[in-house]
Amino acid sequence: MDLLKPQTREIAMKIVVSGMVGLDKKDYLEEVCAYARQHGKEILLCNVGDRMYAEAPDVPAGRILDISRQRLHSLRRSVFKDILAQASRHEHLIVNTHATFRWRHGLFPAFDFYQIRALKPDMFVCLIDSAERLGARLKKDHQSRHTLKDVLVWREEEILGTQMMQEGTCPEAPFYCLARGLAKNTVETFYRLAFEPNRPRAYLSFPMTHVAGLPDVIAEIERFRGKMKELFTCFDPGDLEEAYLPYYAKKARRQGQKTFEVTVLGQKVQLDVEEVLQIEADISSQIYARDFALIDQSEMIISFVPELPDGMPVLSSGVERELQHAHEAAKQVYVIWTAKRPPSVFVTQTATRVFSSIQEALEYFHKEYGGRL
Repeated sequence: MDLLKPQTREIAMKIVVSGMVGLDKKDYLEEVCAYARQHGKEILLCNVGDRMYAEAPDVPAGRILDISRQRLHSLRRSVFKDILAQASRHEHLIVNTHATFRWRHGLFPAFDFYQIRALKPDMFVCLIDSAERLGARLKKDHQSRHTLKDVLVWREEEILGTQMMQEGTCPEAPFYCLARGLAKNTVETFYRLAFEPNRPRAYLSFPMTHVAGLPDVIAEIERFRGKMKELFTCFDPGDLEEAYLPYYAKKARRQGQKTFEVTVLGQKVQLDVEEVLQIEADISSQIYARDFALIDQSEMIISFVPELPDGMPVLSSGVERELQHAHEAAKQVYVIWTAKRPPSVFVTQTATRVFSSIQEALEYFHKEYGGRL
């Protein structure tokens, strides 16, 4: 089937990208720029932090947040003034900055309303990552003393701070929260948000904890995720997974251990059992709030309900709640139900359409959204 080419932005795009320290946003955004270049778009990447260090050669690497807030504010304003001057000479621009800082000075803002308003961004993106990866980068690159609890709080504050930045400067510009991803990051998703606004945005819903140890079911879920990402701009909860941390912490405590080992960014890291268990409630509450926020910034939810070896559907309470939230938010609700046992009325009454297979869903999506893919 021949599909129409997706609509792309021909106008200039100015994008403000936030995210807490420890994300390694620079490398990620360089990948975004390289991907855009392959598609014929040249983006000027302005890393506010790098430019501040360039203007303050006396400050050692990783120590800029240790200087006085007055000097920090002055450096940032000077750098942003240069960026504003450059913005008019480039078609596409990404400003890599922060909304908040949580450091030895406490919590404080990392942007100026007046200067953001002068930039007139076309889009705001807050990048996020998992607590253990953020913590590992903070300790490695910034000699940080932040606990995992601090990291979770800072991440939440950064999202809220970016929303306040957007609402207080350019409320008409869209705001997106986007996980950085790991093995296969979300560079293409970022590009589509910026330059393919007509492509439908979809939240992917599927069981996670209930399918552990079921390789065939996991493989089916991976196929679902891959196929949907070929078509839509997808927000995938699997791009940020940290609910496993309390599980391993409890297992280690039962065995009398004070620490347990996980692989973070390719390195073996020891995590403190009690420190992880102290943030279990925070992890759960942030998953709850974040997944609903991802649904809200989507046009549709696509929920995949696979079948267990005994023929029963894998329908978690989380998936059910996501379907209900999407329905109440007036989103398109699509369910791919592959189990032999039919779905209950609580699924069929909230669903726009129920499919019996991934292939059936794909055929429908090509027909319904072909002109936007």
